[in-house]
Amino acid sequence: MFGKKKNKEHKKGLFNSGLVKLFTAVFVLSCFAVIIVTNKDSAEKQKELDAINEKISAYELENADLQRILDSDDLSPYMERIAVEERNYAYPDERRFYDTSRD
Repeated sequence: MFGKKKNKEHKKGLFNSGLVKLFTAVFVLSCFAVIIVTNKDSAEKQKELDAINEKISAYELENADLQRILDSDDLSPYMERIAVEERNYAYPDERRFYDTSRD
């Protein structure tokens, strides 16, 4: 009885095994949460990037069309189209009818 020593002493302190396991579990769970949030944000940013790339493609096509028009010698068909379609100009003998029932 007196000759037997405890091989396993139970240490009480700040860094006991239960507390270390708890901190490790919390750390691992928080790392997983950060990874999930980062992946979600990355997917959203990728969608935004795809939308921006589509807009860039559309603007490049429009710029190519405008450059082709500017490079041509005769700008009058382009100016006529802009005046009629965008500025609502009309020829002197032209009659325009507007639907006013859609107000």
